[in-house]
Amino acid sequence: MSDWINAIILGVVEGLTEFIPVSSTGHLLLTKLLLGLPDGFWDTFAVLIQLGAILAIVALYFGRLWQVVITLPTKAESRRFALSVLIAFIPGAIAGLLLHDIIKTVLFESPRLICWSLIIGGFVFFALDRWAPKPTETDAMTLPLVTSLVIGLFQCLALVPGVSRSGATILGSMLMKVEKRAAAEFSFFLAIPIMAGAFALDAWKNRHAISMDQVGIIAVGFGVSFVVGFIVVRTLLDFVGKRGFAPFAWWRIVVGIGGLVFLTMTGR
Repeated sequence: MSDWINAIILGVVEGLTEFIPVSSTGHLLLTKLLLGLPDGFWDTFAVLIQLGAILAIVALYFGRLWQVVITLPTKAESRRFALSVLIAFIPGAIAGLLLHDIIKTVLFESPRLICWSLIIGGFVFFALDRWAPKPTETDAMTLPLVTSLVIGLFQCLALVPGVSRSGATILGSMLMKVEKRAAAEFSFFLAIPIMAGAFALDAWKNRHAISMDQVGIIAVGFGVSFVVGFIVVRTLLDFVGKRGFAPFAWWRIVVGIGGLVFLTMTGR
């Protein structure tokens, strides 16, 4: 299979899974394993194309986000929202910087860890859907700062592949009594700085290892993840509002068990 087709497949997987609580990184790494792709470039590729999906958020929420930017000097509400995202961003950013090498060289090389993280997270989401505290916060743009900090601390769990960045932030949000639709939306907003930072860090660390031919492959994956991510975000909030997170819990468990079976059959 050509690298261009592999790039398209991984781009679809990224766009499909980035914003739902099933772990896009875990799915990308398992897909890379299924496709028989070597380590190195394809691990970096998996991180870099995540920015394509994140730009889908910017495109869909551009009006609201731009309104916040232009009213920062004049509106307390805009400054408070920006501060809440910054506060939630800081714990994950610090942990990511400190643990970047361990994550890439140890955790990314542990497919069984990914599978078990998916399975355990699935059962957590079943419990969350059933026993989450009654929500008191319904607007993702007006969360208390303490709530934002707790969400940011939960996001650090997502440094383990298979946990899911959106899953960890949604879990923290709902435990802090944020309504599930608002929890998903705040996860979208928080994805912008954290994934942009991960993109910049990985691009810088691998700037000498990426050839011009590989830039084209990355661009294809980037574009596909943007388009698929755009479609997913357009439909996700209504889906979550109607169905909750149980379908994603089943998804995680089925993929995790399937991954373990594959690893056992192939002796990995």
